[in-house]
Amino acid sequence: MTNFDKSAIRAFRFVRCSFETETGVARLVYAFDDGPELTETVTIPGAPFTLDATRTQAVEQAVRLLHLITGVSYYKAAVPSEIRIDGYAIDAATAVLMEQVYVHGLGEFAYRNGLSLHGRVRFPVGAQAQSRAPAAGLHEHALVAIGGGKDSLVSIEALRGAGVDQTVTWIGGSQLIAACAARTGLPTLNIGRALAPELFEYNRQGAWNGHIPVTAINSAIMVLAALLHGVDQVVFSNERSASYGSMIPGTGEVNHQWSKGWAFEQAFGDYVQSHVAADLHYYSLLRPLSELAVARQFARTDHYDAHFSSCNRNFHLLGERPTNRWCGVCPKCHFVFLALAPFMPKPRLVGIFGRNLLDDVNQTGGFDALLEYQDHKPFECVGEGQESRAAMATLGDRPEWREDAIVARFNHEIRPQLDAAELAVAPLLEIGGEHRIPAALWERLRANFAA
Repeated sequence: MTNFDKSAIRAFRFVRCSFETETGVARLVYAFDDGPELTETVTIPGAPFTLDATRTQAVEQAVRLLHLITGVSYYKAAVPSEIRIDGYAIDAATAVLMEQVYVHGLGEFAYRNGLSLHGRVRFPVGAQAQSRAPAAGLHEHALVAIGGGKDSLVSIEALRGAGVDQTVTWIGGSQLIAACAARTGLPTLNIGRALAPELFEYNRQGAWNGHIPVTAINSAIMVLAALLHGVDQVVFSNERSASYGSMIPGTGEVNHQWSKGWAFEQAFGDYVQSHVAADLHYYSLLRPLSELAVARQFARTDHYDAHFSSCNRNFHLLGERPTNRWCGVCPKCHFVFLALAPFMPKPRLVGIFGRNLLDDVNQTGGFDALLEYQDHKPFECVGEGQESRAAMATLGDRPEWREDAIVARFNHEIRPQLDAAELAVAPLLEIGGEHRIPAALWERLRANFAA
């Protein structure tokens, strides 16, 4: 393979994209300048697919949307100033959405690499504004994304309680997610994704690398899957706090989970209905909830205690003992432990994690970051600082927790510096805010979430 020199590259090209109904394979092809083609494949189980003319058109639009969004994985290797689309033209609305996904979705990547993408990412507009996409004749059924953590399991159980037919859906080969999906007892759909192998070689040769908006990519994959299976809902489980990033001195807000936030959900969901299929609903079921409200919902059942994990470090491992599913030292482990603690008996929570994270002085720095005490919120999918402070204050008032090392230090050192009025959990459990949940479904869910 030719050497990859990111500084010498002038253009990133969307070469072509295609979908085979006989095999269920989408091929997404990219290149830098006139270099070798980079081909990613996405495989949707269930082929062969039989589509009428309207759904064929919707699938073509969905494949192009997937091609454009998935390109973010490759574009970031060199971040060239020119973007070219060889096989088709896009309208202004598509260009605006893509520029949002690339600039904001690569916000943490740019910050960590000392780059600025504002004004640099420009998608070429070569088509007239598209007329609104027609309905594709989809039937009522939800593809629900499962990630193996508490949030998606809360959504799955809420939909089950509301009588919504659903298929539990994930992308890639995680054994942990597969085990969690099996535990639901619901139909499952495991989608395959294979990145172009050249990308890993480019990374070894010094390509820019870092965090990408994975939820945006997975959303586009699931939109394609929904159309192929003829179903009308793509459901994620991103809560309210995903919309808020880390405040970096001298830089401003950088949101690790931008594509889990409301701005992306609103823009992407509206685009799908205007450009892909008018009857395809994309929404997050937990958007009106805080992380603490989700934790309270999860704590109501112990059905998944031995199966779920939100730990990113140990996600590729699957073991019978909880210590194999929770590393116990990453920001996700810290936050999930802290968020669940107010709503769960202590022995149950310690049993899930295999240890008491709040009684380990070596974890002090990690919890300080969650509290935004002498540090900024971690670049992870964790709740807002106020939620962490309120949860810790709640534990500080409880005899079974307040002697633990981290909680005792909070009471002694940090709590006196805080406004007591901002440490109440109850206001953070209130349901509200903007969302895209279909109105009739939300009416059925709201009472259950608020109880």
